[in-house]
Parts: sequence; structure tokens; C-alpha cells
Amino acid sequence: MIALQEEVEQLKHAVISHAVVDQAIGVVIAYGGLNPGSAWDVLRTVSQHTNTKLREVAEHIVQWPHCQWLPPEIRHALDTALASRRRPGQDAVAG
Repeated sequence: MIALQEEVEQLKHAVISHAVVDQAIGVVIAYGGLNPGSAWDVLRTVSQHTNTKLREVAEHIVQWPHCQWLPPEIRHALDTALASRRRPGQDAVAG
């Protein structure tokens, strides 16, 4: 019974984490003008370059529009990842 309860808790956590990542993809799409696949790649790149779990990066990015602040290392990695995906002549979005 305990194992089943642990599995249910793990599944709940996974569903919540997935929802936060999906929301963060939406923020990156809006901020960077990317398609969903590219936005996912940007989140993964930010996670890798900041040595931060993807879920934590996603949580920061989801809160960013509300609190108007991102940790500097995440903001730098996000802007760098977006700049590498922009087409020549495409303007950066102010933020």
C-alpha cells in the first residue's frame, strides 16, 4: 500500500512539473517568437548552461511576467539561447 501511495505522489509531481514546463514553453514562445519545439530546446539549453533542473528553470520563467525578475544567470542563458536562434534582421523582444 505504501508503494502505491508513493507512486501516486510521484505521478502527481510529474503532472504538475509537466504543466509548469508547458507554461514556460508558452512564455518563451511569446518572449522569443519561437515555435514550441524551439522553445523547448531553449528551456533545455538554459537548464544545461545554468546547471539548474529544467523544472526549476520553468518555474522561474513562468513567474517572470508576474514578478518582473529572473535570476541573472537564467536571464543571461535565456537571452543567449534566443539570440542563437534568431534569424538575421529579427529584432529581440524587450523585457
